[in-house]
Amino acid sequence: MEHTSRSSRAEQPVRQGRVPRPREFIPILRSFSRPSSRTCGDRFIPNRAGMEISQALLTIPDKAEKSELISPSEAYQKLLADTLFGGRTRIFSFRNQTPMRIKSLQEPDSLTQVKYVSHRRQIPKAPEKIVDSPDLLDDYHLNLLDWGSANVLSIALSDTVYLWNGTNNSASKLATVDQEYGPVTSVSWAPDGRRIAVGLNSSDVQIWDSDSRKLIRTLRGIHQSRVGSLAWNQDLLTTGSMDCTIINSDVRMRDHSVSSYCGHQLEVCSLKWSGSGKQLSSGGSDGLLHIWDLSKCTQLHRFNHRALVKAIAWCPYQRNILASGEAEENGCIKLWDVNAGTCLKSVETGSHVSGLLWNKKERELLSSHWNGHHQLMLWKYPKYPSLVKTAELFGDASGVISMAESPNRCTVASASSDEKLLFWNIFGTPETQKSEPRTAPSMGPTNQFSHIR
Repeated sequence: MEHTSRSSRAEQPVRQGRVPRPREFIPILRSFSRPSSRTCGDRFIPNRAGMEISQALLTIPDKAEKSELISPSEAYQKLLADTLFGGRTRIFSFRNQTPMRIKSLQEPDSLTQVKYVSHRRQIPKAPEKIVDSPDLLDDYHLNLLDWGSANVLSIALSDTVYLWNGTNNSASKLATVDQEYGPVTSVSWAPDGRRIAVGLNSSDVQIWDSDSRKLIRTLRGIHQSRVGSLAWNQDLLTTGSMDCTIINSDVRMRDHSVSSYCGHQLEVCSLKWSGSGKQLSSGGSDGLLHIWDLSKCTQLHRFNHRALVKAIAWCPYQRNILASGEAEENGCIKLWDVNAGTCLKSVETGSHVSGLLWNKKERELLSSHWNGHHQLMLWKYPKYPSLVKTAELFGDASGVISMAESPNRCTVASASSDEKLLFWNIFGTPETQKSEPRTAPSMGPTNQFSHIR
C-alpha cells in the first residue's frame, strides 16, 4: 500500500500554469576585518552630518535646462564653483568628517606666541637735570638748540655757540662771532653729524667743522635780514629769514644759491624737510604754513593758523601727515594731510605751542609750550587721525623757546626763556643702557656738569 501510494504520487502530472522556479543561492557575506570604532553611515544612505549643502546647491544642474547653451551668469557660477571647490563633483558624504582635535589648556596658541606684550613705561614728572645757560636769547621766533646725529648738542648763547658731547659728558666752545655779525639766531646740524650751520643776525650763514673747530665757508648776500631758521636736506641747506624769503643753497657749489620760495608775509620761523626730502614745510609769524615741492620749486599747499607757526613735525609713521602748532593763548595742534590738502584734526592745548616732536618708538607726539612756565604735553596717536593727551610735565623754569631730541630717540632737551636747559627722559631708556648695572645713583646723561660755560 505504501509503495503504491508513493508511485502514484510521483506519477501525478504537473498542473498547467505553474512552472517551478529554481531557488537562488544567496551567499552569506562575512567580514573578517577588525570592527572599527568609528561610526560610519550606511553605504547607500548619505550621512547628512558630513554633507556640505552650500556646495551641493551650486553643483546640482538645473532640470529645466534643455539646451547645451548656458548664459553668462550661469557660466560665472560654474567658474566660481570650480574655483572655490577645486572642481569637486562629489556632493554627498558617506562617512562622518574627521573630528577636530581638542586643544589642551597647556598647549600654546599660535596667536599667543607672536603677540607682543608691551610694558607701560614710566614717564617722569620732572626733568633729569637742569643746566644754567646764561645769555640765552628770550625769543621764541629763533631756533637756538639742535642735537646732531653724532650725539653732540649745540646751543647758541648770545654771540657764542657751545657744544656738549653726550658720549663723554664734556662741554666746549665751538666759535664766537663778532658783535657786528651777532648774535647767533639759529643753529642746525648736517646729517653727517660733523658740519653745523650757524645763522647770524647780520643775514650771513656760517658752516663750521665741529671736529677741527674751523670755519668751512660763509654764505653771504642770500638774505637781507637775520636768519632765524635752518634745515638740511643732504648737502642742500635751506635758510629762512626775517625778509620773508626761503633760499636753497648747495654747499658743494661756488654759486650755492639754487632756488628760492616766496610766500610768507612776515618772518620765517621754522623749516622742516619731509622724510623723503621731496617736500619742505615752512611756518611764519604771519600764521601761514606752506608746503613746497623741491623738484618743481612751487607751492603745493597753504594752510592757515591764528598766530605764529614755529612748531612743525613730519609724522614718521605716515609720510603724508604733518603736525603743526600755533603760538596763541589757546593754541591748537593740527594734523594735516599734505596729499589731500586737508586738516584731519585740531586739538586745543590752552597755551602757546612752541615745539613738536614725534616719538619714533611709540605712536606719540610731544609738544612744548610757552605760557609763563615750563610745560610739556605728551599726546597719544592711537589711530588715524586722533590725538589724546596722556601726560603733562612741568619744569622749574619759564616757557620753552626751543626743543631738540637726542639721536637715540629717548632724551629731549628744552631751552627756557630764563636761561635754563632741561633734560627729560621722556621716550624711554636706550637699549644699550638697560642691561648695564648701575653702581651708583645718577641724574642721567648730564650729571657731570650743571652749566654750559
